[in-house]
Amino acid sequence: MSDLSAFDLTGRRVVVTGAGTGIGQGMTLSLIRAGAEIVGVDLMAMDETASMVADMGGKFSAHSTNLGDRSNVTALIDTLSDVHGPLDGICNNAGIIRREDSDKLSEKDWDEVIAINMTAVFLLSQSFGRRLLAEGRKGKIVNTASLLSFQGGIRVASYTASKHGVAGITKILANEWAAKGINVNAIAPGYIATNNTAALRADEKRSNAILERIPAGRWGVASDIGDTAAFLMAPASDYIHGTIIPVDGGWLAR
Repeated sequence: MSDLSAFDLTGRRVVVTGAGTGIGQGMTLSLIRAGAEIVGVDLMAMDETASMVADMGGKFSAHSTNLGDRSNVTALIDTLSDVHGPLDGICNNAGIIRREDSDKLSEKDWDEVIAINMTAVFLLSQSFGRRLLAEGRKGKIVNTASLLSFQGGIRVASYTASKHGVAGITKILANEWAAKGINVNAIAPGYIATNNTAALRADEKRSNAILERIPAGRWGVASDIGDTAAFLMAPASDYIHGTIIPVDGGWLAR
C-alpha cells in the first residue's frame, strides 16, 4: 500500500450526522477531499454544505431527520442503505448543548441532550454494526466525543454526561467489533469555533482565559476535526480501535 492510498477514501460512502454546519460540515469537506461520497443527516438545512461540496466536485446527498426522535434513529441506517447503497462508515457528530446550573437544569433539557448526543450515537452505531456483521463487510465508526469526556465542565451537566457516555460506547463497541473488521473510535474536539461555542467566544473574559490555556494559542477550526475524521475513516487507521483522540491544541496536556 502506497503512502497516498493509505489515506484515500475513493469509493467509500460515509454518513455524517450534523452535516449542516460546524464540525459536521468540516468533516464532510475533509472526507470529500479524501475522495469519499457523503450522505449528510441533519434537521437543519444543508444547502450551504451541499454547495461547498459541489464547488469541490464531490458527491453529497442530504437527508433531513430529527435524531431526537428514537423512531427516526432506529430506521435511519436501513433507509439510507436502501436509498444510497452500502455504507462504509458513519460519523456520529450531531449534538446539542444546554447551559444551566446543575440545580436548575430541567428534565426536558436533560432528556433532549441525552437523546441526541448519546442514545442516537449508540442506536446508529448498533444499526450500522448489525448490518455490517450480517453482510460480512468491514466499516468504520467515528464518534464525536469532547474534552468533557475527560473533564466535568461547568453548567453543562447533561452535555458532560452524554460525552462521557460517548467515550464508553466507543470503547465497548471497539471491544466487541474490532476482531470483526469494524473500527470504532472517537474524536474529542477542544474549543472549536462553531455555533455551540458562540456564547463562550462572545464572553471576552472567558474566551481570553480559554486561549491562555491552549498551548497552540488559538481556537480550533472545523477542518482540524474534519481532517482527523478523514484519517480515522482511512486505511491508515486500520489498527486503531477504541481510542478517543483529543484534537484540542494541547489543552489536556496543560
